[in-house]
Amino acid sequence: MQDGYIRVAAATPEMRVADPEFNQKNMAVLMHEAAREEVKILVFPELSVSGYTCGDLFFQSVLIEASKRALFQLVKESEGLDMLVFAGVPWAWEGKLYNAACAFRDGKILAVIPKTYLPNYEEFYEQRYFTEGIRETEYIPDEMSGEGRKIPFGTDILLCCENIPELKVACEICEDGWAPYAPSNRHAVAGATVIVNLSASDAVSGKKEFRRQLIRAQSSRLLCAYIYASAGTDESTSDLVFSGHDMIAEAGDLLCERIGLFEGNGFCMTEIDLMRLEFERRRTTTFENRRRTHMGDGGADAGTVRHTETGFCIERENVPVLTRQIDPSPFIPKGSERSEQLREMVQIQAAGLIKRLNHTGLKRVIIGLSGGLDSTLALLVAVKAFRLADLAAKDIICVTMPAFGTTDRTYDNACSLARTAGATLREIDIKASVLQHFKDIGHDPEVHNAAYENAQARERTQILMDLSNDLGALVIGTGDMSENALGWCTYNGDHMSMYAVNIGVPKTLVRHLVRYYAEEETSGKLSEVLLDVLDTPVSPELLPPDKDGKIAQKTEDLVGPYELHDFFLYQVLAAGLPPKRVFRMARHAFAGQYEDEVILKWLKTFYRRFFSQQFKRSCSVDGPKVVCVDLSPRGSLRMPSDAAADAWLSELSDEDLLK
Repeated sequence: MQDGYIRVAAATPEMRVADPEFNQKNMAVLMHEAAREEVKILVFPELSVSGYTCGDLFFQSVLIEASKRALFQLVKESEGLDMLVFAGVPWAWEGKLYNAACAFRDGKILAVIPKTYLPNYEEFYEQRYFTEGIRETEYIPDEMSGEGRKIPFGTDILLCCENIPELKVACEICEDGWAPYAPSNRHAVAGATVIVNLSASDAVSGKKEFRRQLIRAQSSRLLCAYIYASAGTDESTSDLVFSGHDMIAEAGDLLCERIGLFEGNGFCMTEIDLMRLEFERRRTTTFENRRRTHMGDGGADAGTVRHTETGFCIERENVPVLTRQIDPSPFIPKGSERSEQLREMVQIQAAGLIKRLNHTGLKRVIIGLSGGLDSTLALLVAVKAFRLADLAAKDIICVTMPAFGTTDRTYDNACSLARTAGATLREIDIKASVLQHFKDIGHDPEVHNAAYENAQARERTQILMDLSNDLGALVIGTGDMSENALGWCTYNGDHMSMYAVNIGVPKTLVRHLVRYYAEEETSGKLSEVLLDVLDTPVSPELLPPDKDGKIAQKTEDLVGPYELHDFFLYQVLAAGLPPKRVFRMARHAFAGQYEDEVILKWLKTFYRRFFSQQFKRSCSVDGPKVVCVDLSPRGSLRMPSDAAADAWLSELSDEDLLK
């Protein structure tokens, strides 16, 4: 837990309707199995001790008393287990029966939380048996302990971990989560970071996806983890079949799920990231907190009711092996909507460019076309923008500027791209002008240092800017977000343009966008050239080719693999994680692909360059935000140009890091 992760599970046990003793034994089996897996929070379904579909048997004291005995036995079974458990039980109190969740740990009941909203429509008729839960906390006798203890009873209870302040757990039951004023809303406002839901949701066609969307959306709105456990196929099938749909979501992401309709009884298990949730709430200024007045269930005085806090402890330790998937390419769309999302990204880039052209009144653009990935994507965006704006493709002026590092492959691809796109191609060889510049400043052309490389980049930028004045055209920047993060650009060279269409696109995503174009937007010669560009090593081509005329200067050999840097960038900016956590996640995400020492080396490089190169970002060119983060000094990243990286790098100097 020291790195923010805590393992949790949602369980659907084997059960028999109205047989609490049988149900308790099977719940205990799953509870002990979860304990062996080092689960710290375990959630069972609604009325899991008795069964949800008992009907009028809920009027029978035999069932109510048997359920309480079975619950007490289950609580006793938890002695010595470092786990907070929620079980559903019919709970009788002061002449009324409640559909309740019992929270317990290490042999002691911590709270009893009744259901707020009792459905009484279609197949549900809970108001026939149960009484709606009250928000004002009462204290009821702990019949199990016999020690005169009092147990908090009410809907607005927070179970607060005393040694992990960021872990605060609250509970709602089934319909509560579907209601317009869900109790989880006020629980989260009061500080709950984990919401558990004990549910009994039947398996109607189409309901599975709706349920999934509901849980994801609620966890996203409340910036919380949401653990949902639902009754399974062992419930009565007189009129309904129950799905055993268990889910765990976190801030809008569905981490894991299982559907007992197909998988049988058991549990789904993963780790929730409390550090991420804490970061999201801290940076989201519209997220309410308990220090502000807030509305509860819509009443004018609802904000006067405060949550009762009940303490518990769990061992604070790291989860040894993560079971949750860590996406090694978090910027890349996945699943069935992948193509649509990639299409939308290019449309965002194109829309930004169209607006800038409309504002300036210009009808032409200029692109320095190298035959590499970034300038290729910039050309594709320009082509789409011109098509949408009903402008002529010939007014996209592609300028190829061969110099000392240009290879035949990239030169030929640049020329082919311009021609097949219908753009105007101009070739301006810059070798003579750069050599003259070397002579002017007294630089030996045989010394291949930063001056040798950057003089070429600045000469190209000067040409583009001067052409723009001469032709009345907008210079489109080609640099991407990953280069911007690492400062892998020449200050006042390719660093400058008039509108940077790729500045919001990480390098790994550039590759996917070009491939999407090659496979889904184009065909024939243009598609063929795009695929060859994708196969070309990433390089600024500022040093001479090797003896075979191939690219000698490969960017990723110098600054590290872009797939690692994009992963680091996402975790640092989108998730706000500290270096040790980023390293651990990278080890998990890239296991078998990169050695730990390699990951650590490039992570240190990332932090050094990210801090030292902020001065370039502080004066970066306008460009559209495309993914969840961006580096604009006017947008998501307001960072001083002279901030020190020492505190971050010191975390990565721990000798135990590689153990």
